[in-house]
Amino acid sequence: MPKNIRLTTLPLALALLAACTAGGGSSPAASEAASGTAGADCTAESLETVADGRLTVSTSNPAFPPYVLAPEEGEQATEPWEFGDPTKGRGFEAAVAYAVAAELGFSTDAVDWIALPFENTFAPGEKDFDFALQQISYTEERAEVVDMSDGYYFANQALVSRSGTDLEGATSIDEVRAARLGVASSTTSLAYVEEVIQPEQDPMVYNDNDGAIAALQAEQVDGIVVDLPTAFFITAVQMEDGVVVGQFPGADEEEYFSLVLEKDSPLTDCVNQALATLSESGALDDLTQEWMSDSAGVPEIAP
Repeated sequence: MPKNIRLTTLPLALALLAACTAGGGSSPAASEAASGTAGADCTAESLETVADGRLTVSTSNPAFPPYVLAPEEGEQATEPWEFGDPTKGRGFEAAVAYAVAAELGFSTDAVDWIALPFENTFAPGEKDFDFALQQISYTEERAEVVDMSDGYYFANQALVSRSGTDLEGATSIDEVRAARLGVASSTTSLAYVEEVIQPEQDPMVYNDNDGAIAALQAEQVDGIVVDLPTAFFITAVQMEDGVVVGQFPGADEEEYFSLVLEKDSPLTDCVNQALATLSESGALDDLTQEWMSDSAGVPEIAP
């Protein structure tokens, strides 16, 4: 498991993976990818895909907002999707997948979706998909057995509290410092609490996010610090009265979500080129703003 994600043990959880800095960055290999694939033939006709002439994309099922949205009223969900339906193209990751597909030359109706358990996505071996996206953070360990693209999403740390508490209205780190904070051990969230927030009293450190959430529900802490995607999941699925108070300024070291491809996939360079094009054009920022900022409506906690 990655260092910030502790949610895969829950019955409905398909894991939200660690991401720890402000949106709109680029991963370390981005410039290399942009230059290294400049001469590559990345047209749909030339790409080796799982199904000839089609692009197969994997994500989680259930899929939750803001990554994939449920069908609108009157729409039928496409099998087998339970809550979110990525074939509709709404929600951040659904929209990113179709944007990458378009850059590769695949029309919307040439994209097929399959559902896989989170852990299966980056397990060693052959894949039934061309690329997968499930809030999967890049790690060197994973990159040893699968190809992981340059980043498509960079997320801040966030503060989760209970509805109606004094901490719910916090707008500055100074206000947060006076609170009783909980955090999971061995995470970048803990490092952020200790190095940036520097609370007045030592944070309560738990084995995982489940322990921190239980402490918050039991009112043993006033708030917990997790990455922003995990905060979305906690408040959407795990806590009825949970609220995302706000997101903190970015940390120094970037962590990011990657598309996952089979090890040594012939598509990897072209996928990175597509991401670079979307980033340089501003399209990736626009998608992030539309689905991860406007939809989520999470304010920034001032330093």
